[in-house]
Amino acid sequence: MRAIAVGAFRADPALVELPKPEPAAGEVRVRIEYASLNPSDWQTADGSLEGQVPHVFPLVVGVDFAGRVDMIGSGDNRFRVGDKVFGRTGPTVGAGTYCDYVCVPQDAAITLVPLGLDARTAAALPSAGMAAAQILEAAVLRGHESLLVIGAAGGVGSCLTQLAKARDVRVVAAVRGDERSRMGSLGAAATIDTTAGPAADAIRAVCPDGIDALADLVSDSPTAFAAHAASVRAGGVALSTRGVAGGAALPDGVCGIDFALDPSPVLLDVLAAGATQGVLRVPIDIELPLEKAPQALDRNRTGGARGKTVIVLRHHGHR
Repeated sequence: MRAIAVGAFRADPALVELPKPEPAAGEVRVRIEYASLNPSDWQTADGSLEGQVPHVFPLVVGVDFAGRVDMIGSGDNRFRVGDKVFGRTGPTVGAGTYCDYVCVPQDAAITLVPLGLDARTAAALPSAGMAAAQILEAAVLRGHESLLVIGAAGGVGSCLTQLAKARDVRVVAAVRGDERSRMGSLGAAATIDTTAGPAADAIRAVCPDGIDALADLVSDSPTAFAAHAASVRAGGVALSTRGVAGGAALPDGVCGIDFALDPSPVLLDVLAAGATQGVLRVPIDIELPLEKAPQALDRNRTGGARGKTVIVLRHHGHR
């Protein structure tokens, strides 16, 4: 099968041919139709989880997928051949989804694609949608508070903005460039262009009394994170998805959280229902064939994502 993989940490991802995987007991094999790109894909290939979780090489990039079950492993299984499914792989890194087939434990974060949800949108949901839903819970936002989202234009940020707005949370979206109309359409009350001047000044202008919670999806240094967290008022929460909250100097009375995703099929079902009902839109920035995935990873690495990048695998005769 075709796959985008790296042979070692920090190597350039490349298109390779690998054997088609065989499902073990309790697993399903999925013929992938769509995969979606997350920043963690290139970060993992660069070794961000080295020494923390098991890795296999060649390391096939990617975690999110949608497709059809084409083989069932031995033993009981809740899926059948032909089922339309979507989900997220794990916990072993390297058995990724930028490829034609992937084997997934049936009790992992995988579920049926409901009627009314197309596979492309389903593939874009798992990591971004689950992270957004769990960030909202971790920040303990129940409504009428303010939430500053740094990196709001990407996949997680787009979902988080919508889910927060649905709870009557006032979202201040910090993005690169003029994204006011797009972020406004997703529910942001105010949008800040971080390339137009000091973000702190812009945040103060829209939230003079400070903000209740920060969700920083992009800062990878404690210093940059602390600069954003300075706008959070006492009793508030400053959350990082890049693991830098613990080392940051935060204002007195502000709780720092290093967010870790806890994937589950139940959460996938909730998100799929939201997408089917139109409560949650997943903005898709670009669709690319598998062979263009390395360029897409490079583009994501430079920042400024606008919605999700989806990798298309189904339009070919390759087996």
